[in-house]
Amino acid sequence: MAAFTAADVKALREKTGAGMMDAKKALEGANGDIEAAVDALRAKGLATAQKKSSRTAAEGLVGVAVEGTKGVAVEVNSETDFVAKNDKFQDFVRKTTQVALGTSSDDVEALKASAYPDGGTVADKLTDNVATIGENQQVRRMKTVSVTNGVIVPYVHNAVSPDLGKIGVLVALESEGDAAKLEELGKKLAMHIAAAFPQALTAEGLDADVIERERAIAKEKAAESGKPENVQEKMVEGAIAKYAKENALLSQVFVMDNKTPIAQVVEAAGKEAGAKVELVDYVRFQLGEGIEKEEADFAAEVAAAVAG
Repeated sequence: MAAFTAADVKALREKTGAGMMDAKKALEGANGDIEAAVDALRAKGLATAQKKSSRTAAEGLVGVAVEGTKGVAVEVNSETDFVAKNDKFQDFVRKTTQVALGTSSDDVEALKASAYPDGGTVADKLTDNVATIGENQQVRRMKTVSVTNGVIVPYVHNAVSPDLGKIGVLVALESEGDAAKLEELGKKLAMHIAAAFPQALTAEGLDADVIERERAIAKEKAAESGKPENVQEKMVEGAIAKYAKENALLSQVFVMDNKTPIAQVVEAAGKEAGAKVELVDYVRFQLGEGIEKEEADFAAEVAAAVAG
């Protein structure tokens, strides 16, 4: 009997883009462990190093708000895109994001317990919305950024309404330079972040577990090359360095010219602004990141493959 289900095969395909039979074989070899199967597929070149698949996106909206030197992004999920277009839902996301500006942490439960502008708490209003609209909704996550001197620049990609959309970005720039120049830089950086999907500000900030996983995959690929051990070691280190460069914001290549590292873009902007500029933090919330979205018609196809 298989140690995995049709849903597991579907999830693996969505994570990797691999073919159905490749996904099934990988799960068989990994005894049903999806993450191990992902690694196996990547080692064989059947999956990308990083899959940014929209198929994992839940519905809802991301809201962004800025007040002075503080900004916040909040994601609120709904079951369908139809609800995300509802004026009542959009009003809730916008007001909840404004409430989040007044919180002292990124604790969603604390946000839900906060007073809502129309009375009661955010949680009370959420419950009322669920009852009124007739669809489950959740305040999923939030993140704040701030600076001492400088600007927080918001950006929403493909906004459905002011400060609401599917991808919300905040850029925190610390500087005593010209505010207009900082806003201009922040907007360009925000657009880059929306497109380039950095995983951390610097290489040191990348998740250690993710790096170790990348190292394990690189070692397996190097071993399959049949080259001497010392050459394999260099191949592994080269692969890790490449991953860090491509996924840390400051070392990413600026999408607007496809040649300049972001760190150099920021440094050059400081000269125009009249003072040193430091990119100290950022937020990138893409709606539904990490949430598996079930597709009934596809599940039936996968079930047949598992049974076969």
